[in-house]
Amino acid sequence: MLVTHRVWRRSALGLVALTVLGGTGYAWAQLSKLDTGITVADVIPPSAKIPEGVSPSSVDQNILLVGIDSRNDAQGNPLPQALLDQLHAGSSEDGGDTTDSIIVVHLPAGGGAATAISIPRDSYVPLAGNLGSHKINSAFSRGKNAAKNQLRAQGLSGAELEKQSDAAGARTAVETVQQVTGLTINHYAAVNLAGFYSLSNAIGGVSVCLNNPVNDKYSGANFPAGEQTISGAEALAFVRQRHGLPSDLDRIKRQQAFLSGMAKKILSAGTLSDPTKLSDLISAVQGSLVIDKGWDIFSFAQQLRGLSAGSINFTTVPVQSLSMATGDGDAVKVDLGQIRAFVKQVTGQAVNGNASTGTGTDSSAGVGRIKNTANTTSTSDQPTSNSVSCVN
Repeated sequence: MLVTHRVWRRSALGLVALTVLGGTGYAWAQLSKLDTGITVADVIPPSAKIPEGVSPSSVDQNILLVGIDSRNDAQGNPLPQALLDQLHAGSSEDGGDTTDSIIVVHLPAGGGAATAISIPRDSYVPLAGNLGSHKINSAFSRGKNAAKNQLRAQGLSGAELEKQSDAAGARTAVETVQQVTGLTINHYAAVNLAGFYSLSNAIGGVSVCLNNPVNDKYSGANFPAGEQTISGAEALAFVRQRHGLPSDLDRIKRQQAFLSGMAKKILSAGTLSDPTKLSDLISAVQGSLVIDKGWDIFSFAQQLRGLSAGSINFTTVPVQSLSMATGDGDAVKVDLGQIRAFVKQVTGQAVNGNASTGTGTDSSAGVGRIKNTANTTSTSDQPTSNSVSCVN
């Protein structure tokens, strides 16, 4: 049975910001700052762009949102070591520019509820660009590294080298997600490692709840059980913790819980009517987000005006196993045919590619018979009196 999650996830940070900024007259007037301040990258081919003169709301749109484990800011400059120390993120040489969160947001033509489809980062799939089969979260980093040597040979270095190689990585990620889902990706948005840090500070923290206390030296997560408000480095530690959790799907639930709380906080705490808070929020979005070149943010925000967290249905593609032995280590076993059939079912949109083609696994079973652990909610995730769901 399909279970949807009406909550925000990590890589939807930009979508959260754009949606809530369209909520009031004052906030609406500030959108021009976003339109001129967000970093852009040439990652979407002309054939996938909405044609000029066509209203975006009149056609189906698919937006790829990713959260990147990068030690650089949106402009390609290394994050300060002092900040990395606070985030327990090592040095600028650590990390691998992998996409720790991958979501496709489908906006139907004519309006209506959006559908956000999450793809587990360890899903083992064929990557675009003849890069072989690997975990899908490595599509960005492998595409980036393949282009980086060529760009360096052309004389590029520093921030410009990072920006252009990041764009190449983004193109590989976009093409890979298109192959996996069968959808045409029309827009792209990425948030960097420090996004949680900046955005949570800008709004004054987010309420979360834990079933049990945690103390993880790797991520820096050190929290008591129960409800609490977190921000900055604590917020990033909360969503990044991997060690000590039953599975990586529990980390996804952490991200869901945090971003659900963030959306509620922005919508209810006077952020949009407070000039200082709103300015801080816009600055955080500008420093954290990269979008595709040519995306008209103002028109997009108009399309989202009136959209709330409750009208975005979050779900996850079917998975067959959470432990599949590969040359890249333990991976998530998926079948492309099943994913494409699932995507067609939840979006109502035709998909490209052969829906019976998988990754060498049996694709004869129907969608309803797939063991889809990622779409199953935990009975222990009970809400508190303040409607904050507790997670592991």
